[in-house]
Amino acid sequence: MNLEPGIPVDLHTLAIETEPIEASAVEAGAPVAGAAALAEIGEIEVGVWEMTPGVATDIEADEVFVVLSGRATIEYLDPALPTAEVGPGSLVWLQEGMSTRWTVTETLRKVYVAG
Repeated sequence: MNLEPGIPVDLHTLAIETEPIEASAVEAGAPVAGAAALAEIGEIEVGVWEMTPGVATDIEADEVFVVLSGRATIEYLDPALPTAEVGPGSLVWLQEGMSTRWTVTETLRKVYVAG
């Protein structure tokens, strides 16, 4: 799906294709995840990402996101920062290379802006 200037998109009902998270990254459960890129503005990508309940690790890209629905805990493994509890309305800035552990307790959907 691509955004069109002036045309709203319902991000809560937007269809997102998901697939199992790579087994080496999964620490608990059988989470699936997926994303729908919506627009590129210069070198910036805007999209929606979703993950079902479970625990998985990741190495992050430069990104700012807002949680639309669901709940999760984000542990920052390197550098060590306080654990973040996120839910609807949470705004988070991740920097490229951060090591994280995502514990999703309710399917998490977020809108992201990444470069």
